[in-house]
Amino acid sequence: MRAIFSLLVIAVILIALPAMVGNEFYVNLASQVLIYALLAMSLNILVGLGGMVSLGHAAYLGVAAYTDAWLVTNAGVDTLSAAFLAIAVTTAMAALFGLLALRAAGLGFVMITLALAQILWGLGYRWADLTGGDNGIRLASRPVPFGIDLASPTHFYYFALVICSLAFVCLWRLAYSPFGASLRGARDQPRRMRMLGHHVWMVRWIAFIMAGFWGSIAGLLFIYYNQFIHPHSLSLQQSAEALLMVILGGANTFLGPIVGALIITLVKNVASSYVDRWNSLLGLIFVVVVLFMPQGIVPGLKFRWTQFTRRGRKVFVAAPAPPSP
Repeated sequence: MRAIFSLLVIAVILIALPAMVGNEFYVNLASQVLIYALLAMSLNILVGLGGMVSLGHAAYLGVAAYTDAWLVTNAGVDTLSAAFLAIAVTTAMAALFGLLALRAAGLGFVMITLALAQILWGLGYRWADLTGGDNGIRLASRPVPFGIDLASPTHFYYFALVICSLAFVCLWRLAYSPFGASLRGARDQPRRMRMLGHHVWMVRWIAFIMAGFWGSIAGLLFIYYNQFIHPHSLSLQQSAEALLMVILGGANTFLGPIVGALIITLVKNVASSYVDRWNSLLGLIFVVVVLFMPQGIVPGLKFRWTQFTRRGRKVFVAAPAPPSP
């Protein structure tokens, strides 16, 4: 009941946010938080639910954005068709990458995902005829999906909020579905899951595809917002930031990736205006969180709050009455 009430309060705040801030800069900043929160939530399917750490998740954001931008600018495809094709191409690529990456586990899995993403990053720079190379690809304007004009910062914010809310609900249902239970079992006790008749590799592969699918949705929001895509979006830094969002906020939690995306986006866009070495500040935040909240900010705060309420109940427990003479 408390979780539902908290989500309702958060929903009201998010809906009223543009009217509360009243500044286009902060509305645009909130849209960026939503985009990266969706990317982090998609990665959390692998890291949190599946226990598979990936260092190449930016590949899905970048490929979806490149595909959509190329289809619209070079092939003359309409916005809706380009979006569906970009999602289909990226999801198919995730299925292929899953076949390759799941041949290994642990550090081997991490290195394969990193290598695959670096290949795409190199192609982004070298295959200039397709990707524009260092110049990237630019959209002439923001699209108008379903007749919604995304040129306004407020309109784009609400569009991104609806998409992210839908993703949040779907991933919530996924986590508490039989498939989610199988994925957690494959993470914690793969040998026992095999003995029970579950196809562990297939469960992980489907999770990999799902992560790529939602990562492609984040890529579409990314190209719609920025109207520009560059090979940097496929870089190791982008993938590392997404992974840091998940770890910082708390893997295997629903609000953890969102909190991580909020903190990192604010540090990059706001704190960097006042601090020259904002990367050092981000590193300091990460070190402090790891030292005092090893499971992440959301689980750490929940644990501290539980401790605080227990101490409060002990303080306010009435002392026993003294024995009568």
